[in-house]
Order: sequence, then C-alpha cells, then structure tokens
Amino acid sequence: MAFSTAAREEEDQMADHRQGAAPDDGVPSQSPEARRASAQDAARLALVIGALGVVFGDIGTSPIYTLQTVFNPSDPHPVPVTTQNVYGVVSLVFWSVVIIVLVTYVLLAMRADNDGEGGIMALITLVRRWTSRPAGRTAAVLAALGIFGASLFFGDSMITPAISVLSAVEGLKVVQPSLESAVVPITAVIIVLLFLVQRRGTAAVGRVFGPVMIAWFTAIGACGIAGIADHPAILRALSPTYALGFLFGHFGTAFFALAAVVLAVTGAEALYADMGHFGRRAITRAWMFLVFPACILSYLGQGALILADPHNTSSPFFLLTPGWGRLPMVVLATAATVIASQAVITGAYSVTSQAAQLGYLPRLRIAHTSESTIGQIYVPWINWLLMVSVLTLVFAFRSSAALAFAFGMAVTGTITITTLLFFYVARAKWGTPRWLVATGATVLLFVDLLFVAANMTKLVHGAWLPLLIGITAFTVMTTWQRGREIVTAERAQLEGPLPEFIEDLRSEKVSTLRIPGTAVFLNRGKQTAPLAMRANVEHNHVRHDQVVILSLETEPVPRVPADQRLVVDDLGYTDDGIIHVTARFGYMETPDVPSTLAMLTPAQTEGPLQLDQASYFLSKIDLRRGKSPTMAPWRKRLFIATSYITADAAEYFGLPRDRTVIMGSLIEV
Repeated sequence: MAFSTAAREEEDQMADHRQGAAPDDGVPSQSPEARRASAQDAARLALVIGALGVVFGDIGTSPIYTLQTVFNPSDPHPVPVTTQNVYGVVSLVFWSVVIIVLVTYVLLAMRADNDGEGGIMALITLVRRWTSRPAGRTAAVLAALGIFGASLFFGDSMITPAISVLSAVEGLKVVQPSLESAVVPITAVIIVLLFLVQRRGTAAVGRVFGPVMIAWFTAIGACGIAGIADHPAILRALSPTYALGFLFGHFGTAFFALAAVVLAVTGAEALYADMGHFGRRAITRAWMFLVFPACILSYLGQGALILADPHNTSSPFFLLTPGWGRLPMVVLATAATVIASQAVITGAYSVTSQAAQLGYLPRLRIAHTSESTIGQIYVPWINWLLMVSVLTLVFAFRSSAALAFAFGMAVTGTITITTLLFFYVARAKWGTPRWLVATGATVLLFVDLLFVAANMTKLVHGAWLPLLIGITAFTVMTTWQRGREIVTAERAQLEGPLPEFIEDLRSEKVSTLRIPGTAVFLNRGKQTAPLAMRANVEHNHVRHDQVVILSLETEPVPRVPADQRLVVDDLGYTDDGIIHVTARFGYMETPDVPSTLAMLTPAQTEGPLQLDQASYFLSKIDLRRGKSPTMAPWRKRLFIATSYITADAAEYFGLPRDRTVIMGSLIEV
C-alpha cells in the first residue's frame, strides 16, 4: 500500500473542519488557512487515487468476464440469448452491484470498523468485544463463521489472480485467433513474475497503480458509452422491473444465471478490508464518482452489443472496443488484472498476519516492505503457496470461463458471513432496534443466500474448489487454536506459579550466584515462571542483576498507542531487580522487543537496563503426540505438522542473534 495510515487519519479527522481560504486581496501568497485547505485537498485526492490503485482492481476488472460467463454456451445451465434475457441479466447485474456493494458494504459494513480497520477479521473481534456473557455461545458460533469466511478468502486469493490474468490475456484471441494456444503460457509467465516481485513490496510501483486504474475505468466507461449510443434502449435495464421480471418470470433460467451474475461483485470485500489504509471517505468517493459509473456503463454497453448481434457473447468486453484499440485494451486489461491480483495477494498476507496474531495460525516470518506503511507486508511461506496454487489452477482449468464456476462460491460465502456478522454487531454495539435489524438482515440475507444457492448448483463444475480450500484452511486454523490451548495448559504446569518462584529466590531455597548484566525472559504472562529462567536457576544456579520477564499481548485492535504499550509490575518487591513487563500490540503490528524495552525508564526497571549487552532467553517447545484424548489423532498430527512452519522466534521478535539463548522442553499433545 503506497499511502500511510497517518495520511488517512488526517483526511478523516480534518475533512469536516476545513476552513475557507482567505479572500483574494491581490497578494500572490496564500494565507495559512488557504495553504492548509490546499494541502488537505491534495491529501484527500492522493487517498482517492491510492484507493483506486489498490482497492478496486478486483471488482473493476469484473466486466471483462461477467456477461461472457452468463451467456457462455458451454455452461451446464446456459442462458438463451434473447432480448428479454439480455435486459434481465443486465438489470440483475446492476441491482446486484447496488444491493451488495453499495448497500451492504459501502453504506453498512464499512461503518462497523475496529479502530479504523475493516474486513472480516475486524468483525470477528467486534463480535467478541460486544458480546455479553449469556450470549457467549452465539458469539462463538459467529466467530467460527467469521473464521470460515476468512478461510474462504484464501480460496479467493488463489482464484482471483488465475481468472483475472487469464481473462485479460484471452483478449489476444479476439485480436488474433491464432494466438489462442499462447494464452495459458503467457498467463503462467505473468503470474510467476508477479509472485517473484512480491518480496520487493508494492511501494516501488504503488505510484503508478492509481493512474493505471484511472485510465482503465475511463477507457471501459468510454467504450460503454459508445455501445449505449448504438442501442440506447439498453438503459431500460436500469429499472428494477426487468431484474424482478426476469428473476420471477423466468426463475429456472435466472436462478442458474445468478451463479455468473455474482462475478460482478467479486472484490467487494476489498472495499471493506482496505478501509484502514485509505479511510471510508476516500473509498466511498472513488467508488461513487468513478468505479461504479464506469463498471455500469461497461455492462450496459456490452448488453447493447449483444442485443445487436448474439454472436458477440463470445467476448463482449473486448468486442465493445473499436478494432484499432483492442490490442492496447488487452495490454491495459492485463495491467489492471495484475493490479487486481496484487491487491488480493497482499490481502492474503494481511489475513494471515492477523490470524496469527489472534492465535489461529502459527507465527510466520513476516517482512515489512515499506517504512511508511505498516500494513504493507510480505509473508514468504504464503507467497510461494499461492504461486503454486494459482499456477495449478491456470493449467488445470485453462480458461476464465471454466474458473468462473469456482469463483462465485468463495465470493458469496464471504459476503453472506459478512452480512450476518454486521447485523449482529449493529444490534450488540449500537443497540439498533430489533425490528430494523430483522428487516435489514432478512432482505440482504435473502439476496445473499439466493446467490449461495445458485452457486451450489455448480458444485460438480468447480464450485467445490473454494469450499475445499475454505474447509482445509478452517480445519488448520481451528486445530491450531485448540492445540495451542492444550500446549498452553501443559506448559503452565511445567512452569509453576511465578510468585512462588520469586519467593524461593528471595528465601534462597535454591542456591544461586547473582551475576552482572540484564537478562530478558520472554513468557506468556506473569502467572507462571518462564521455563528458561527456571532452568537457568535450577541447573546453572545463576541469575542476573536485572531480570525482565516480558509478556507480549495481542489486543483485538489494529494498533496500540505508544502511551498504552507497556505495563510494569515489580512483582511485590522493588529491590530485587526482577520486574514483569507486559507489552501490548495490535494485531496488525509486528513486535520488536529491543525497541519496545528501550521505552522503559530506570525508575520503572529498578535501575537502568543494559539493553546493548542484554541476553535474551527463549523457551522452545518440542511437541510429541501423546495418548491423552485431547484431540482426535489426525488433528494431533495436523497440529504438530503445522508447528513446523512456525517462524524463528528470535527473528520474529527482533532479538539479536548473538545474544539470544534458546532452551528446550518436551510437551505431549
């Protein structure tokens, strides 16, 4: 992401308080108020351009393949190309975008933010935070649904690059039919290059993302206008009567068409998920003033083209472009789909990072690729997993039309879960009247579930794929969460109570030699003694002058302010040099232990810490499958296998390698 959260916050906070410019008095220089207003306008415009380049790539490239898929003759439930069906399909597309994107996401879901952050993981934390104890079971069920929605997003992040780039490169067949055999190889090369450059981050190319997408939306809008001009009667499709008439008058045809119509709203989740980087206002403005009109114009223009000649259903998007502009449009479409893929790939990194912070995945190695933007990260393990998965999909399905059957299932599942969680939060957090919640939820969930049901009819034709990916990811995450709870309980027994351990040190029940220097022991809390510290005392019979027992806590908020970062506890004594420090981080932050400890003052630490020479102690847990009926045997094996991808703790916490000591223990699960 190329624009900082600070800029987004400044835009949101100051937009409603901008002062007017001073009147023109003939002096060339501007007043401070005018300069401030100009700077605010520039920041606001930059955020909108940034949102265009990152947020709307997926939904903005949907016109390439949506109508082509609806009227695909090889579909197991084809839609006949008739005048009424064309009007009905275009009307369904328009009103689906209005109801799902505009109403569900822009007007409703984006108001449910978690300290400025959005997305389904943010909704999960809101459900937990605003649920009373008696409704704990309901919250657990909803949280599980949210995790499944996040799991479906992984399927989306695999399918989106494959279908997007394939659909763009397929434009070569329109320019030159003999190039059909080159579509899959060219797509594969583009995808490999896309994943190879991920480690460099998007900062280097972020500046061109916005302008490219502006050119894209301008081009597809202009082509749409040209198509409408040839057949202006297509504008009648904007009336809901055509959508309702098609849906209820030809339900057998319309119901199956919904499985392809949903492609028009793919990427809607990105509007919500990227809210923390650009703000609700910037995303809303970009959507209302450019993205929404351009996409609808393209759909209308394609509808007009199909009305003129039913054979245009083979590739209405590229055929809508004049002959001289088709090759440039293929190039522009390829650039736009690469941007769309980039957005969903970085989204997968973010979901992985947040899931790990909340305890649903092991700690993975994360690289921050931007000094100015916290959310811009690179997760190598996820990157290579996605690359292999996307290439597999490209070579297995070989066309965007075949992949489209799989695409809708992931999208509809995530949208339905987001809608359900939002209305629960609206009732629990805002106290929205029950009748209003019931009415809104009934209408929107009816639409969502209709799309889900339509996509279920495509199960044997590819819709099983995102469900399989989602179920697999859900199983891994819930197994890791359960296994983590078991290991934590076992570890607590091995560690023993910290207060008793401190008392034993003071009473000298264990003979120890006090040596100079600072030792930092990372621990899960202050209830139990660190395994590494206990081993150091009981086996090495030494302790340092200054001992910091450090616990890192992940809060259900994106970021924790610096003044709320640290809590210091002297553990009952102010003269023994042993303190407990709790460092609190948001789920979007990566802990840096040395930098965090540098925030402490000598008064807090019972004397100055020698951080430049401090020794850091980690407790490493080796896992072994035991006989206790804590989990099913296959889940135990899955939990232990998943633990092997855990990132190196010293690297993750920013510990100096040459001063880090790792001490191991064995735990059975």
